[in-house]
Amino acid sequence: MSAAPTPTDPAPPADAEDAIAFADLGLRTELLGALAALGYEEPTPIQREAIPPLLAGQDLLGQAATGTGKTAAFALPLLQRMPTDRSGGDPVSLVLVPTRELAVQVSEAFHRYGKDLGARVLPIYGGQPIGRQLRALDHGVDVVVATPGRALDHIARGTLRLGSVATVVLDEADEMLDMGFAEDIEAILEHAPEGRQTVLFSATMPARIDGLARQHLTDPVRIRIEREQPVAGAAPRVRQSAYLVARAHKPAALGRVLDVESPTAAIVFCRSREEVDRLTETMNGRGYRAEALHGGMSQEQRDRVMGRLRAGTADLLVATDVAARGLDVEQLTHVVNYDVPSAPESYVHRIGRVGRAGREGVAITLAEPREHRMLKTIERVTGQRISVDKIPTVADLRTRRFELTQAAVRESLLEDDLEPFRAVVESLTDEFDLMEVALAAVRLAHEATLPGTADEEEIPQVAVRPNREARPGYDSRDRRGGTRSRGAGTAQVFIGLGRRAGVRPQDLVGAITGETRVNGRDIGSIEIADRFSLVEVPQAMADEVIRGLRGSTIKGRKATVRRDRDGDDRR
Repeated sequence: MSAAPTPTDPAPPADAEDAIAFADLGLRTELLGALAALGYEEPTPIQREAIPPLLAGQDLLGQAATGTGKTAAFALPLLQRMPTDRSGGDPVSLVLVPTRELAVQVSEAFHRYGKDLGARVLPIYGGQPIGRQLRALDHGVDVVVATPGRALDHIARGTLRLGSVATVVLDEADEMLDMGFAEDIEAILEHAPEGRQTVLFSATMPARIDGLARQHLTDPVRIRIEREQPVAGAAPRVRQSAYLVARAHKPAALGRVLDVESPTAAIVFCRSREEVDRLTETMNGRGYRAEALHGGMSQEQRDRVMGRLRAGTADLLVATDVAARGLDVEQLTHVVNYDVPSAPESYVHRIGRVGRAGREGVAITLAEPREHRMLKTIERVTGQRISVDKIPTVADLRTRRFELTQAAVRESLLEDDLEPFRAVVESLTDEFDLMEVALAAVRLAHEATLPGTADEEEIPQVAVRPNREARPGYDSRDRRGGTRSRGAGTAQVFIGLGRRAGVRPQDLVGAITGETRVNGRDIGSIEIADRFSLVEVPQAMADEVIRGLRGSTIKGRKATVRRDRDGDDRR
C-alpha cells in the first residue's frame, strides 16, 4: 500500500476530484439510497471537504456561501453518527439557525436524508404554538433545529435537555450574530456537554466569528469554499440599478419597472412567504404569469413551479431567499430585490442568479428612502456601483411600449412568412389607404403586448432622507433614554424590562426577529429606561410582535408587553 500523501505532494487532478461520489465518503446505505432518490449525483466541494472530518468526530469551521450544499455537508454526518439504540428521548444533535424559514428548510432536509433511518427531527422557532413543540420534545427527538431565542426558552423551561447532545452546529453564524443572538448562543453552549463536537458554518469570517470559534471549537478543521468563478473571458455582466420608492407604491413600481425592462424571465426576492403570496397575486392581476416559491410549499409544488418557469409558461418567479437557494435557470434575465437585502452577502447571492457563463443580466433593487445607506454599504463591500434611477413615468412607459411594438413588427418583417396575409392586405387596400391599414395592424399588435392592467397613474418620486441612519440590525438604533417623533406607519411597543434587567438593544432586536416575521431593518428607534423599554415597529405588525414577545423570554425573564400608552408607563 502506498504511503499517505505528504503536505508537499501535488494536489490530485481536478478530474479525479470531480469523480468522487457520495459512496466514496463512507456514508451508510440508507443515506446513499435517500440521496439517489433525491437525484443527488455527486457531492459539492463543501460536502467533499466537510463530510469526512465530521464523520470522524472532529470540530469544523467552514466558510461557504449560500447555495453551496452546506446543509447536507453537516446533516449527513449527523444522521450517520446517530446511535442505533435511540430509546432515550433527549436529542443527540442540536442545530442553531438564525430564522424560522431556515429552521424549516434544514428540518425538511434532515427528514429527506434520514427517512430510512427513522430520524426524529424537530424544528423549534418562534411563532409556532409552543404546546406542539412541548409534546414532540416529551415524546423524544434525535435532532433539534432551533432559533437561539426559542431554544433558550425551552432550556429555561427544562423541556430541552442538552446532556446527551454529541454535536452542536451553528449554521449561518454571522447572520445570528448580526441579529443580536451572541449572548443566547453563549448561554446555549454552556448547557451543552464539554466533550461535544462543535461545527460552525458562516458565509463570512469577521473577527467576532473567529473569536467564537477560538472559544468553543477544539483544534477545528478549517474549510473555505470560494464562490465559483466564471471561466476566463466569460465574466458575469450584470447591470445593477436601484429605484427609490415609498413602501405603499412598491407593487405599482415593480410593475412599472418590469413593463419597461420587459424581461424574458425574472425572479423577485421577498422577505417572507406571506409577502411572496401577496405579491404573486398582485402581479398576476397585472397580467404577468407569476409563480410563488417559498418554504411553505411542498417539494412537489416547488418542482411544478420550476418546471413551468423552465418551460416558459411562467415568466415571473416571486420567492424567498431560502426557497431560491441553489436556483439556476438559464432563462433568467432579471433579478429584483423587492427590499434591500439585510447583508451585502445576500445581495451578491441574489444577483448571482443572472449573468452566469458570460450571459448578460440585470439586477434591480426597490429601496425605501431609509434603505439608501444600505445600498452604499453594498457598493463599498462589492466594489460595484449601483446606479440610483427614478421610477419610470407614464410617458417613459408609453415610449417603451412603442419601442417594443416597433421591435416586434420589425422582427416579423425580417423573419416571418407573411405571404398568407397578402390577400387580407390587398382586399383592405381596395377600401382604405395602405398607411391606414398599416396603422390599424400596428395598433392591434401594440395593444396585444400590453399587460392585463395598464398602470397610467404617476408614482410619486421620493428623495433620500439625509438625516437618518438606515443600516440593518440594531447598530443604528437610538440608544438614548429620550424620546423622538414616531415614524409614519409605526407603533411603539412597551416592554416591561429595562436597564436594571440588563436589557440591551440587541436583546430586543434578537427577541423580536426570532419570534416574529419582523426583520431587523423594520425596527425603528429603541429607548431603554431603567424599568422598561420602548420599541418602534411597523404598525401592521405590532400585534404580532406583542404576541410573540408575550410567549417568550428576554434575558431569561417574562415581561409585560403591550402597545405604549403615550407615556403613562414612563413615570
